[in-house]
Amino acid sequence: MNFRKLFDFLRGLNTEGNNNKAWMDQHRSLYEEIRDEYKQFLDVMNQEFAQIHPNYHDTPGRKAINRINNNKVFHPNKPTYKDHFGAGLDQSKNHADFYIHLGINERFVAGGFYHAPNDILNKIRDAIDYNGEQFMEIINKPDFKAYYGELMDEDALKTSPKGYSQEHRFIELLRLKSFAVSHDLTQKEVIGGGFKEELIKAYKLLLPFRQYLNQAVAFEES
Repeated sequence: MNFRKLFDFLRGLNTEGNNNKAWMDQHRSLYEEIRDEYKQFLDVMNQEFAQIHPNYHDTPGRKAINRINNNKVFHPNKPTYKDHFGAGLDQSKNHADFYIHLGINERFVAGGFYHAPNDILNKIRDAIDYNGEQFMEIINKPDFKAYYGELMDEDALKTSPKGYSQEHRFIELLRLKSFAVSHDLTQKEVIGGGFKEELIKAYKLLLPFRQYLNQAVAFEES
């Protein structure tokens, strides 16, 4: 996969005056070539990840890749096209996938539940209330912490969520509304020859975190 060509295309698309259907139509064949190459790369990663995790959810590139069009119905002020290619592997309903974001302004891998809906959020909080020690052990593991850092907390509650005391031993976790982490990438890391290996490393490190969340969400009270 020629990732340099991918970034060059995104820079061209997002140059002032270019982010419109007319420019895209003029460069449609180039876009489709890059998109198809990236889908093939995602097919390779799909196969690699399936060898790592026995319960991996098969996600071919055509399913993994996100549309490059912004949703103007819900985000009318956004430009017509995104400044990145996004893709989620290991996808299943109500499942924390493994996300790859390759853009001209941001490049990162991530996973978990970002801005989790209330039903999912409540189940994760229940799991932490019951067995938060296991979750703390996962997120404080040195190699995980060194790579992914802290959980995203920009939308955390200021007080305790309903049903939980301010004195709860895991109150800082229970206040979160996103249970997600990310690791920034440089363009050099993506363009260089070791990107596939970097994604494998990122996937392996993230797996226990995602498994905990997925088990919490899948749990059904008897």
